[in-house]
Amino acid sequence: MELIHTEVPRHFQYVTLSHRWGAGEPSLHDVKGRKIYNMPLMGGIGKLQGFCAVACDDTCCIDKHSSAEVQETIGSMFAWYRQSALTIVYLSDVPDTGSIGSSEWFRRGWTLQELLAPQTVLFYTRNWSRYKNFASLNHKMNVTVLAELVEATGIEPQFLYDFSPGMDNARWRLQWASSRLTTRPEDIAYSLFGIFNVHLPVLYGESAEHALGRLLTEIISQSGDISVLDWVGEPSPRVVIGSKRRAPVI
Repeated sequence: MELIHTEVPRHFQYVTLSHRWGAGEPSLHDVKGRKIYNMPLMGGIGKLQGFCAVACDDTCCIDKHSSAEVQETIGSMFAWYRQSALTIVYLSDVPDTGSIGSSEWFRRGWTLQELLAPQTVLFYTRNWSRYKNFASLNHKMNVTVLAELVEATGIEPQFLYDFSPGMDNARWRLQWASSRLTTRPEDIAYSLFGIFNVHLPVLYGESAEHALGRLLTEIISQSGDISVLDWVGEPSPRVVIGSKRRAPVI
């Protein structure tokens, strides 16, 4: 796995897929040793068939049965998206005439770094049509789409097209994530590791509060900014980040 991470970017360009995970997404074990196009159209196979010729799909590129690989993957995910030549965002819940801001994709925890990390992004709607048929080669640089992204996320334009991972503006970064949901509660913290450029153990089974507490401790340790503990913003329906009503365990 380490060899793949180091050698692939040196010799090849690759495209990544960002999407809202749904029921029946194929795993690495589901597709290993099988021809994708011969598999029945069940669950997420159709989505995979429409995409696998041009990209890396995170549902089936990771052996989720290996805790070591999961740890390494979470630590490397931001870099994967940053180094990709293109990230295609597939919005399965947006019709051709719809607006990207209505998509559930903008309310999921993991998709925040999938929006911020890549430098080139194209949005595709339910029928695999390029969003509003814009001819732009990068929707992050399209004035109309960029305005919609700002409205949907509350993130300033300069962070959308020129984002750097790290500790700067830590409170803003927490606010961007505060209304997003993850299937596993502790993932709300793990999904921010790449955004803050921190490397912490992934301990599935811990509480979301404990995971967030470890993250905030690392942020304060590296930045010296204790104001993140005073931040009060709109809470996520699943997990409250930085709320004085449910302070994280540190």
